[in-house]
Amino acid sequence: MHSITHTRTQHTALTTSSTDRLHGLDALRAFALLLGVLLHASMSFLPGAQFFWVVSDHEKSAVLGPVFFMIHVFRMPLFFMLAGFFAHMGLQKKGVSGFIKDRGRRIALPLLTGWPLIFSAIIAAVVLAAWIKSGGNLPRQSPPGPRFTPDSFPLAHLWFLYMLLLLYIPSVALWVLWRSQQTSGMVRWLNKAGTLIMASLTGWAAPFLLALPVALALFYTPYWINWFGVPTPDQSLYPGRAAWVSFGMAFGLGWLLWSEQSVFNGWKKRWTWHLLMAFSLTSYCLLLAGMVPRLMPAPHDLNKLLYAFLYAAAAWHFCFGLTGLGLCYLTQYKPVLRYIADASYWIYLMHLPLVMATQACVSRSDWHWLFKLTVIMGSTLLLTLLSYHWLVRYTWLGAVLNGKRAQRTDRAR
Repeated sequence: MHSITHTRTQHTALTTSSTDRLHGLDALRAFALLLGVLLHASMSFLPGAQFFWVVSDHEKSAVLGPVFFMIHVFRMPLFFMLAGFFAHMGLQKKGVSGFIKDRGRRIALPLLTGWPLIFSAIIAAVVLAAWIKSGGNLPRQSPPGPRFTPDSFPLAHLWFLYMLLLLYIPSVALWVLWRSQQTSGMVRWLNKAGTLIMASLTGWAAPFLLALPVALALFYTPYWINWFGVPTPDQSLYPGRAAWVSFGMAFGLGWLLWSEQSVFNGWKKRWTWHLLMAFSLTSYCLLLAGMVPRLMPAPHDLNKLLYAFLYAAAAWHFCFGLTGLGLCYLTQYKPVLRYIADASYWIYLMHLPLVMATQACVSRSDWHWLFKLTVIMGSTLLLTLLSYHWLVRYTWLGAVLNGKRAQRTDRAR
């Protein structure tokens, strides 16, 4: 971490001579969000889905288990790392008050106003699934619902917005404190130490070093179901230790990367190595955990610690490798990618009820699982893209989510 003057200088360089980096990182962020649609669409075809998902299709797939597992390893760490990068950039650009207003509009407001509507749609999809499963009749007894208390609150897939708000608070507070102490000798020493630490992230062993805190947090998570990786706070307002460490570290690393973008150069050179290690470590974790979901908690022994370490190292290797890959090959402005990047936020917010409803509609058919998955993905993306273009992109809702947009200029481009 450098002084505020150095940080502003780097930001100026980014916006004047290296704007291609933003295209690559924007595309990666959209990639992470859209993978979530595939992740949820695949869940009804996983063996044992009746124990952890709303819809359990009678067509099961041995292929989708490893696909789900691999996506789940890196998707959210990658997203939170990019979120930290863009949050720091926004804070430098807008200042504290402007940043708070911006994140209140783009993150807090969608969470507070969108959650009741989306959760209601999810309930409707659950009722539809139960109606289809029982042959056109609703079951006489419904399963117990959430208590809507802090430790039993169904945030569903919007938990990532809640987690972002929790991470913004200490980040902004520390940034203000840091800026106020720039003349302190201790702060200057920490700046130099931070530069050395960030430079070490270009080394071969960096993902393994970063994996240690995450592995310990997972190891000490009681009743950890290791097949599903880091437990997410989707059913509680209290994120667990593993979520704080894993997603908090990713967010913090992204925050620091904005001031030390030279780290990206090392990732761009070694992206093939990082992805090779990521796939290798993930494959070994699959061998240890099994090719299909296991709902049994991992025994609290050395094997649990080893698995947690390899799992966390795979996630970091994916973050480094995919970022390097994106910065190498997604450097130019492409209208289609830009459009998808803009739409990805809306798509992810709205996709889950549509995915569940479509899964329920095709669940009793005799179609092949691949055709069903194509129908689920295609219909969900089509409806969300159409609604984004006609109801969101050039409206006040689009201004809330992505900022104001000039319709005529954008269409011409």
